[in-house]
Amino acid sequence: MLDEIKQNLTLPVIVAPMFLVSQPALVIECCKAGIVGSFPALNQRTSAGYREWLEQIQAELGEGDAPFAVNLIVHKTNPRLAADLELTVEHKVPIVITSLGAATEVVDAVHSYGGLVLHDVITTNHAQKALAAGVDGLIAVCAGAGGHAGSYNPFAFISELRAITDKPILASGCISNGASILAAQAAGADLAYMGTRFIAAQESMASDAYRSMMINSEAKDIIYTPKVSGVNANFMMPSIEAAGLDLDSTPTPTMNAEKELNSEAKAWKDVWSAGQGVGAISAVEPVADIVQNLKREYRAALDALNTSASAYL
Repeated sequence: MLDEIKQNLTLPVIVAPMFLVSQPALVIECCKAGIVGSFPALNQRTSAGYREWLEQIQAELGEGDAPFAVNLIVHKTNPRLAADLELTVEHKVPIVITSLGAATEVVDAVHSYGGLVLHDVITTNHAQKALAAGVDGLIAVCAGAGGHAGSYNPFAFISELRAITDKPILASGCISNGASILAAQAAGADLAYMGTRFIAAQESMASDAYRSMMINSEAKDIIYTPKVSGVNANFMMPSIEAAGLDLDSTPTPTMNAEKELNSEAKAWKDVWSAGQGVGAISAVEPVADIVQNLKREYRAALDALNTSASAYL
């Protein structure tokens, strides 16, 4: 199972599907660079558009490229789940990332053609429900991750997850350089799950203003709040201030995927998500350069670790 995910990888990395940020160009360049690229199905405003993106990505990728992934929101308020799942099966998407609900019928549908399902979890209870639904791996969304995130320290959370499953575990949260990819593996994860570092990629859909804010932000600028989407997530405080959102007086909304999909005033369009690893971003770069830098950092970190650890072995 893990071998299927790692097929053609040159780094143990999956790039997270980012709402209003990920698009085919980003996915394709990630896969060609040797890491898993992904996108949320809901980044296309219709199921017909989702089909077009799948066809575009599959036409561009070859046998030597890394597999790609699609994120499906498994929540009762997502009106497109059935239609998008049907298209996912039709196009035999290699990896499906499920969020906000683990459903056996979704897992069974993906397994029907040999696909794999990875599920976002922020608690051990969520993980147990996902495993009961038959998912193939868990994404430990830890403290400091961009977007919807948990609050657990990765050392504690990954250890708890490893105690209940031998299935692949991905670590998410503040992983923005090669050293943190290696640290995730050392902590017990099989793969690193990165998002923030790729928001500023040239191939993302992020606006120039979004990218500029990321370059000028640090961990201190990230705030964890449910006041934007109804679910706890990490956002850049300067974007909240620029949008005129007063967190003290704003009521917490109810999570509603349909409203986010159809509303012209999408919360995530003006209030920008990022993880606490945002300080690692200093420039707008193409994906190929980002991945090359990650590889260099990863090898340097491994060499340094081997040197320092040898004194204790």
